[in-house]
Amino acid sequence: MTVYFIGAGPGAADLITVRGARTLAACGVCLYAGSLVPRELLAECPPGARLIDTARLDLDTITAELVRAHREGRDVARLHSGDPSVFSAVAEQMRRLDAAGVPYEVVPGVPAFAAAAAALKRELTVPTVGQTVILTRVAQRATPMPEGEDLATLGRSGALLVLHLAAMYVDRVVDELLPHYGADCPAAVVAMASRPDELVLRGTLADIADQVKAAGVVRTAVIMVGRTLGAEQFRDSHLYSTERDRGDCGTAARDQGGTAARD
Repeated sequence: MTVYFIGAGPGAADLITVRGARTLAACGVCLYAGSLVPRELLAECPPGARLIDTARLDLDTITAELVRAHREGRDVARLHSGDPSVFSAVAEQMRRLDAAGVPYEVVPGVPAFAAAAAALKRELTVPTVGQTVILTRVAQRATPMPEGEDLATLGRSGALLVLHLAAMYVDRVVDELLPHYGADCPAAVVAMASRPDELVLRGTLADIADQVKAAGVVRTAVIMVGRTLGAEQFRDSHLYSTERDRGDCGTAARDQGGTAARD
């Protein structure tokens, strides 16, 4: 039997992928993060499935449940918020399963930063303005950052920064980025992205911290800082340029109904 690490998406129940929903519906055991995963998703589980909220469980207990289900001959859904590839604490679970000889697969999900960008109605990469996105967080007492990954170092790149798990440290974020981005640099915070209680804050490094504190945002939020958030004057992408020599690509697009031209 197999353990499936499934990305549940950023919050809205209908943002789980089709593959994720189908896999969930086929698993007789589901371990889910109750504080983050929408309860509506549990309706996708088959009747009689064993449902286990991991919000108050430690890694040993979670691993024991995964191994137990495997030995019982039952497929297991390990439902995580967002996408398992980023800040999901999946790596240590995989390591434990490798040691126990339990097979597993990963089903990707919609990450929180993508839902936040959608809420902002922004493309994070804009021609001639910014083509790099850095996903990161801030150092905390329990989990320090590796050498060279502090905000001051990353800020020197001038790239768009997307910070997870950092809302309660917004003052520190602003202080460390101001020397590199300037007080007028666009900044945004999206809390509870894609959920009914979604909150979007837009501003600059000069005022975003005050907005965050006034709104009482301390968790389940993404902070974004970078020039692409406010880009208005920029060159059109070469992808659809009339100056591009499409050659056979144009013929292929016409053969497929001209979808590229309509884009």
